[in-house]
Amino acid sequence: MAISTGAFIIVMAFLTAALSGVFGMAGGLALKGALALVLPVSATFVVHGLLQLLANAWRAILHRKHVQWHIVWVYGLGALLAAGVMAFIALQPTKATLYLLMGLVPGLVWLPQGWIKVDASRPRQAFLCGLSVTSMNLTAGVAGPVLDVFFVRTALTRHAIVATKAATQVFSHLMKIIIYGAPLVAAGGKGVPPLWVFAFAVPLSMLGTAAGGVLLERLTDVDFKRYLRFILTVIGAVYLVQAARLYWLV
Repeated sequence: MAISTGAFIIVMAFLTAALSGVFGMAGGLALKGALALVLPVSATFVVHGLLQLLANAWRAILHRKHVQWHIVWVYGLGALLAAGVMAFIALQPTKATLYLLMGLVPGLVWLPQGWIKVDASRPRQAFLCGLSVTSMNLTAGVAGPVLDVFFVRTALTRHAIVATKAATQVFSHLMKIIIYGAPLVAAGGKGVPPLWVFAFAVPLSMLGTAAGGVLLERLTDVDFKRYLRFILTVIGAVYLVQAARLYWLV
């Protein structure tokens, strides 16, 4: 791997972790698209899963007093079921399809709240959340806006939302690493960045997460949701344009 490519991955790991540190999402969506620019599709799932797993785990640790564990454990059961089903489905999207799926996912933030009445603080819906979010993670590679749908109606504060989302995503990204990583290991790790990239990217992801947490303190709950919707919309639009370009070149 070229040094410039590795440096690009490292810088994006920091910036996107900081973004997720503020909003609890969006960073993963941005990182996935960045990785797809320089890595094979299958490798993006593994690298994205690993970096996001560590970033989310560190974010959950930093905000551990706000984590709603009764939601996390039920979510985990749904995530395990989704992974068990998806493991038997040989599905690997093309790069164009990957960008298309990632571009469509942010559109969920614009659905009127009355259309989908779900609340992750309720056990059955926490299970459904784990099932649907993990399934989306294993197909599009990202599922932040889907996760947000389940949290937007809860009575949780922005700190509890960010912390609990982070803890739930440890399950989803772990499933992604296992399902997509096993074939890559069998193939000799083709397309996966060398260890020196992870040696820099992992601590910088943790640093970015901490930096995002500082910015989170400066946001009100109203600004938190308004800025998040805007950022997701911009990212989604960019990905749809990229998908159209790739389909046109086929």
